[in-house]
Amino acid sequence: MFHHVKELQFNARVTEPDPQFARLLLEQFGGGNGELKAAMQYFVQAFGCRQAYPKEYDLLMDIATEEFSHLEIVGATIQMLLGPINGELKNAVETNPVVKLADGKRSGKEEYIHHALSHPEFLVLTGGSPSVTNSQGVPWSGSYVNANGDLTVDLRSNIGAESRAKIVYEYLMKFTEDPLVHESLRFLMTREIAHFQQFSAALANIQPNFPPGVLQGDPRFTHAYFNMSNGAEVRGPWNQGQGPWAEGEWTYVDDPITTVRQTQGLTTMNETAPYSNDEVETANKKLAKMRHTEVSQAVPEGENQWSEYAGPKSPRVKKVS
Repeated sequence: MFHHVKELQFNARVTEPDPQFARLLLEQFGGGNGELKAAMQYFVQAFGCRQAYPKEYDLLMDIATEEFSHLEIVGATIQMLLGPINGELKNAVETNPVVKLADGKRSGKEEYIHHALSHPEFLVLTGGSPSVTNSQGVPWSGSYVNANGDLTVDLRSNIGAESRAKIVYEYLMKFTEDPLVHESLRFLMTREIAHFQQFSAALANIQPNFPPGVLQGDPRFTHAYFNMSNGAEVRGPWNQGQGPWAEGEWTYVDDPITTVRQTQGLTTMNETAPYSNDEVETANKKLAKMRHTEVSQAVPEGENQWSEYAGPKSPRVKKVS
């Protein structure tokens, strides 16, 4: 159950209208890394966690709800940055500057479009209010939402989403000199950092969580790094020394072309991981059983309900035949 509280989580303020920046800020309203995308992504992911992972469900729903509040902050800021445009569109008199769009005067049209989000369909379709699009007028899409039904995968997607949203706010702050808008953007950017930390902590709380999903990788290839470019050899923690595994080190394949040919297309390549296929199969079965138990035991047989309600229970309503 959602309950709208009329006060914003953070008080959005602007010093003066700035339609040009309002257009840029639309990216965080209806763009691929914006607040609506984040809210819907975490909201959708939460359904799969409700019974099997109730703590993570609570986390996802809390952050999804906060993202909706951030969408409200962004929308309020955009509306204030647009200033009197919405009102001017309601004033259908010849002195209305919108009339310039239809009187054939090139300078007037260019001036007004420049100050009204730079795409004229904004005026025609939304009447000078925020639209569920990105800064270029591309409509928001459900394809922005990443929800894979595996909590470790979803949390990694969310960590990436928060990182991308954070950097967009960081860039946006370079395009406005309004100190009050800066204050709102800094708040929103900081909450992306907080959510990044929360999702990271939730991922670390799930053990084991590597690799994502259930099935382990083929031991011939999990610890292999293929040098796929010419020139000076470049080494780093991604291709030498200890990797992200409990045991084993990277195997550096310096000449992948020769290796592919000598191993009949890698089909006869030796294992690079310090464990065998039999051990992988054992690990697959163990983790599959663990995840299956976590999910299946949380779902009751027969009648099921989503919520338990506090307070005295109402008597059952009997059918009258």
